[in-house]
Amino acid sequence: MRPAERAVLGLLGVAFAAAITFIVAYALEWSTQALGLALGGALVAIAAALILAGKRVAPGEEVQEPRPQLADPAQQRELEADVERGGRGLSRRGVLLGGAAATGTALTGALVVPVASLGPKPGDRIGSSPWRAGTRVVDEKGGPLSPADVEIGTFVTGFPEGADQRELGSPVVLVRLDQSDLDLPAERSDWDGDGVLAFSKICTHAGCTINLYRFPTFPPQSPGPALVCPCHYSTFDPATGGNRIFGPAGRALPQLPLDLDEAGRLIAAGDFSGPIGPSWWGVRKQ
Repeated sequence: MRPAERAVLGLLGVAFAAAITFIVAYALEWSTQALGLALGGALVAIAAALILAGKRVAPGEEVQEPRPQLADPAQQRELEADVERGGRGLSRRGVLLGGAAATGTALTGALVVPVASLGPKPGDRIGSSPWRAGTRVVDEKGGPLSPADVEIGTFVTGFPEGADQRELGSPVVLVRLDQSDLDLPAERSDWDGDGVLAFSKICTHAGCTINLYRFPTFPPQSPGPALVCPCHYSTFDPATGGNRIFGPAGRALPQLPLDLDEAGRLIAAGDFSGPIGPSWWGVRKQ
């Protein structure tokens, strides 16, 4: 095998290894930088292999040479030798084609694997919620929260006590409204904890984080309180139970029922009103 052919095969091997590394990095949830370097390295190696193959391996021109009738035994033997050498060339070509096929398969896998991030299988929920009736609402440091910790006009992020705060169903956004401003559905009339309302912090559009709270500074002219996703501006009305009032989200923000324990601290009174997270094809519109 010529040096140029070995170099092409080596570059294809690098691309194959980089594509496999991408799949492993995705499965093990490595950093975004690692994913980018692996996939970028695979593409760069493939590009270099194609350039080298085009310049040093593939023939640069085609020439059709007229040949007379082969009647000379010496010419016959020369032709047989040419065919034999061609067979050895095909073997090298087969190795290169095999390397290209393996690399293409690995790269295809690297491009297909991220499809898993598009959502759960139809009919599945994105994840189970760690909230249960009686679960205390705590801050990010684990301290219990009470209604006094949530001032009107501000919002606080809460978590279920003892659960992994990184779980999709863990974080909730807490806001407090005057009792006279609440217009919850009849079946949720007692879902507030002394005026404090809790909603999933994960937007139902694309899974971004709800971290903006619009609160009117001059009620006669300003719209009412609303939770806003800063990514695509889906807007939800906490007073009516998280109904979507603007933006691309396809359903309401799931509400978590709240209650107070004997010490006056906030606790969950049950699970969310609906599936958490973005509205993939397997999540019902609500």
